[in-house]
Amino acid sequence: MLDANLKQQLDAYLQRLVNPIELTVSVNGTAKSDELLELAREIEGLNDKISLVVDETPTGRAPQMVVAPKGEKGRVTFAGIPMGHEFTSLVLALLQAGGYPSKEDEALQAQAKGLTRELNFEVYVSLSCHNCPDVVQAVNLMAILNPNITATMIDGGVFQDEVKEREIMAVPSVYLNGELFGNGKMTLAEILNKVDDEADAKAAAALADKEAFDVLVVGGGPAGASSAIYAARKGIRTGLVAERFGGQVSDTVGIENFISVPYTEGPKLVAHLEEHVKEYDVDIMKTQQAVALRDIGAGLKEVELANGAVLKSKSVILATGARWREMNVPGEAEYKAKGVCFCPHCDGPLFKGKPVAVIGGGNSGIEAAIDLAGIVEHVTVLEFGDTLRADDVLVKKAESLPNVKIIKEAMTTEVLGDGKKVTGLTYKDRATDEVHTVNVDGIFVQIGLVPNSEFLKNTLELSNRGEIIVDAHGQTSMSGVFAAGDVTTAPYKQIIVSMGSGATAALGAFDYLIRS
Repeated sequence: MLDANLKQQLDAYLQRLVNPIELTVSVNGTAKSDELLELAREIEGLNDKISLVVDETPTGRAPQMVVAPKGEKGRVTFAGIPMGHEFTSLVLALLQAGGYPSKEDEALQAQAKGLTRELNFEVYVSLSCHNCPDVVQAVNLMAILNPNITATMIDGGVFQDEVKEREIMAVPSVYLNGELFGNGKMTLAEILNKVDDEADAKAAAALADKEAFDVLVVGGGPAGASSAIYAARKGIRTGLVAERFGGQVSDTVGIENFISVPYTEGPKLVAHLEEHVKEYDVDIMKTQQAVALRDIGAGLKEVELANGAVLKSKSVILATGARWREMNVPGEAEYKAKGVCFCPHCDGPLFKGKPVAVIGGGNSGIEAAIDLAGIVEHVTVLEFGDTLRADDVLVKKAESLPNVKIIKEAMTTEVLGDGKKVTGLTYKDRATDEVHTVNVDGIFVQIGLVPNSEFLKNTLELSNRGEIIVDAHGQTSMSGVFAAGDVTTAPYKQIIVSMGSGATAALGAFDYLIRS
C-alpha cells in the first residue's frame, strides 16, 4: 500500500508518538478489506508503540479501521481506505491518539473539551476531495479531545449503498447523530460554533473589550493577509477579522501561475499565508462575519459583527473577497448538493459513469469539463456567449475529448429533478429561442464570482456589479476606509493581483493615518 518514500515519511512522523495506540481493523473478505488490512499491518510494523487487532466478524461497517489510545474505546474511525487526500487525516489521527499535541488554536481545543452532549459525526468523502480532510481532521480532533464525541470518515466510493440511501451528491457531507449537519468545507471553529449553543455569546464577550485598532482588516484571503502583513510591518496596531482564513483560495486545487512557485495547491498556500501573518503582531479573529460598517466620528470607524460584537479602528481595509456566482434559475436552490455542485474536484467522483453538465465556458468551466471527462459518462458544456472565454490550450483539449460536447449561446432556464435529486436541465438557444432539455445527473456551475459586499450597500460607493469602487491607493468613498482584492473593481480576479492590491491598501491606510 505504501511506497518506500511514503513509508519513510510516515516512519519519521510516528517517531513522535508519546503513548501506545491500537488499530482495530474490521474485514469482510473483500479486496478493499485486504487493502486496508495491508495498510494497517504496514503501519504496525513501523513502530513498537502500535498494535493491531483484526475483527473478522464485524457487526458494523467493513472495511474500517478504528484508531484509539491503547486500552481505550476507539472514537475515531476510517470506513474505507484513508489514502489520497485523507492520508494526512490518518497520520494526524495516529499522532493525536498517541498523545502528540495538536497545533490547533488552544481556545478552540478548550471549547471542544467543554462540550457536554453526545455528538456522533459521520463525514462522507471522496478521496479526490481536497476540502474533505479539513472536516475529517476537525471532527477527529474533537473526538480525541472529548469522550462524548465520535468521528467516522466514510469513503463514498467504498460504501456506495449508504451514499445512495442517503442520496449524497456532494462531499464532504456531514451527519450528526444521524441527521444531515452540513455540506462543504468547514473548519473546526465553524463546526464548534454550530454545535456549541453559547458560541456566539462567548465570541462576542471575548471581542467586546478590545481597544481600537489602527488598521482593521476585514477578510482573510490573499488580499487580507497581504494587507495585515504590510500594516503590521509598519508597527501599528493591526487586527484581522474573517469568516475563514484563505477565502476562495481554500477551495482551489492547482495553482500554476503564482510567480516563483511553479505549482502549489490552495490549502497549502492558505496555510503558508496564515503562518506568515502570525509572524507579526496581528490580532486574528476567525469565524466572524462583518454585517455593518459605520463612521462614528472622532477619527474612528466601527465594524459590527454577526454575533453582535463591535470592533473599532482608526482605519479599515475591506478584503471580503467573492463567492461562486449562482445561476438563479428555478430548481437550483432546491437541488443544491443534490446534483447542483460547484466543485468538480470534490464532487466529480460521485457522478462516475453518469452524464453531467458544466455551466460556463471560461477557464474554470472548461477545466472542469476536462477533469470530469475522465470520470463521468458524458459532459455537456453550456456557454451563454457565442465564443468560449477559456484559454486556447484548454479549449483545444476539451474539443479533442470524445465525451465532451460544447454548446454555445445556451442560456440555462431551469434545473429539473424528481424531488430528491437532479434529473436534467433546460436551456434556451439564444440564436433561435428554441428550448431544449438535457438529461443529466449532475450540474457543475462555473460562471464566475459575486463580490461579498451586500452589507456595504448604502454605506460605500459600489459599481453596478456590487464591487467596491477604489482609487489607485485602494481608498473607497469613505475617508479612512480602503478595500482590496476580488471585492473591488480591480479588473483581474487573480491571487497575485489580490496580494498586490492588499499591499497597496495597507500602504494607503498607513499614509492616511500619518497624515490625519
